[in-house]
Amino acid sequence: MRRIVQGWDAHQIPFYLVAIAAGAGVGLAFPGVAPVLEHSIEPVLMLLLFATFLGVPLTEVGRAFRDIRFLGTVLVANFVLVPLAAWGLSRFVADDQGLLLGVLLVLLTPCIDYVIVFTGLAGGARASLLAAAPLLMLAQILLLPAYLFLFAGPDVLAVIDIAPFAEAFLLLIVIPLATAALVQILARRHRTGRVIETVMAGVMVPLMMATLAVVIGSQIAAVGSQITALLRVLPLYAVFVMIAVTIGKLAGRVARLDVRSTRAVMFSAATRNSLVVLPLALALPPSLAIAPLAVVTQTLVELVAMVILVRAVPAISPTT
Repeated sequence: MRRIVQGWDAHQIPFYLVAIAAGAGVGLAFPGVAPVLEHSIEPVLMLLLFATFLGVPLTEVGRAFRDIRFLGTVLVANFVLVPLAAWGLSRFVADDQGLLLGVLLVLLTPCIDYVIVFTGLAGGARASLLAAAPLLMLAQILLLPAYLFLFAGPDVLAVIDIAPFAEAFLLLIVIPLATAALVQILARRHRTGRVIETVMAGVMVPLMMATLAVVIGSQIAAVGSQITALLRVLPLYAVFVMIAVTIGKLAGRVARLDVRSTRAVMFSAATRNSLVVLPLALALPPSLAIAPLAVVTQTLVELVAMVILVRAVPAISPTT
């Protein structure tokens, strides 16, 4: 078993690319399975995050929460600098309100879930991002309406519902984190807890593969049906990743963060909360039906980008 796990860890990037290709292949060949795959996203992601949180000692999270410099840097990067990039890129689709709202919804909301996984894979300070998750969620709930008002006009506020943010925070952060904390406490006294920790650490790569496959498989057919219109946002999302990574690196340098913390800021700036804002986009009027597909398109671009950044970020922010 240990040899298998070591093999997964050593070749995780090719495995992730295979998962992306498999998800796309299944989704395109059998579009009828999309609803089933879509309903499986949340439980698979909860398991992935449980495994991730289980690998982060609670004492490490506590120390990270007291790191005011890191928390300030990640907040400034995500809610001052990244919105400027989002506004600039959104001007290229300002003539189409559906695309405009989709782009703004996803680019203005920093990720609070699987970014922690990718940060850890790249040697970043995942405990620091976990500690920052509540602040990132609260800030985007408060600031998203204001940014939409400024960037898209006052009419959009009437169709935005904040409830999905609260639900996602409960399901994707609170429940997995509380469960991981209980298992960590159990592991100090009983072998059962230690076995759970070992098993979950061993299945991290398969869980990430399952997450990539179900997200892409559930959405690829819908995106393909509107690919002509969505081609406009593909380059915007690709450019956003490059801009955001640069923002994160510069912010970390200005704040004099260490390498691991700088990598965490880079991933936080580049990774968006697409799985949380998708319900917001789906709740928009039928005349704006392209908006949720614009959100999903960002997810597809981002997942491929994250697999690349797991190798690229350590190369552009070496430890020496």
